[in-house]
Amino acid sequence: MAQIFDRSSNALARASLVLTGLIVIALGVTLDQLQRSPWVTRQGQRADQPVPFSHKHHVEGLGLQCQYCHTTVEKSSYAGIPPTRTCMNCHAQIWTNANLLEPVRQSWATGQSIVWTKIHDLPDYAYFSHEIHVNKGLGCSSCHGRVDEMPIMYQQSTLQMEWCLNCHRNPAVNLRPTSEIYNMAWKPASELNPVWCAAADVKTGTPTAESVSCTTANPGGAAGAGGSEQASLHLIPAANAQVTDAPGGAMGAPQLNYTKFTNQEALGEFLIEHYHIRTPRELSSCEVCHR
Repeated sequence: MAQIFDRSSNALARASLVLTGLIVIALGVTLDQLQRSPWVTRQGQRADQPVPFSHKHHVEGLGLQCQYCHTTVEKSSYAGIPPTRTCMNCHAQIWTNANLLEPVRQSWATGQSIVWTKIHDLPDYAYFSHEIHVNKGLGCSSCHGRVDEMPIMYQQSTLQMEWCLNCHRNPAVNLRPTSEIYNMAWKPASELNPVWCAAADVKTGTPTAESVSCTTANPGGAAGAGGSEQASLHLIPAANAQVTDAPGGAMGAPQLNYTKFTNQEALGEFLIEHYHIRTPRELSSCEVCHR
């Protein structure tokens, strides 16, 4: 064989094997990064819409609540796209001749729905329910980002399975009081932004989350250091409130024992217990998303 192959052939064979291995590894890494890139996930891309609807103008500028347009977000698996009638509630009186809104007027006149391009579009094999997430303490901005600051709507998160599982494995870091679900500016509990929460007895026929009352203002009187003076939407019986700085305070009726949280993980664990959220193992099982 020495007459056919030079002695350097052994070195070339070894080098080719190493080179092939490196090419395979590089190809695998490239494909992995590609499937995570915005080119595949459409993360950050702004789709062309029939009408360039600005959430920033309507939410931050005019103060419209999410539920005004997305009426089914609390009681259905989908948030819902508002019908043309919702748009015309205002635009039958203002901007009535704007060229920008011609598709809206045309839809209203003909009865044909506006065909919007869906931004957050999950695969057909994945089941997602807005109802359970909203009613268990997951805020709109946790998934959709600061929609109130988006002139044109775009997908902030990847929506890949890995992204979902990261939350399901540790939901505590993303949970918030249900009174703050639609607060786009909500900040997790910290030393500078403490949150006080108390839990009462669960009433039959009402969601478990309604038994929890939280506020960002000290219910015992003076606001905590660095704490916000603005309370949540829940009514706080401050006259009967007892405040502790450690979890596990006693609860009784009619008094509420408020616990101060300066750490999001601790607040999340408190909400997990009182919202009756399933364990990470149960939340990560296949049948949760794949029906």
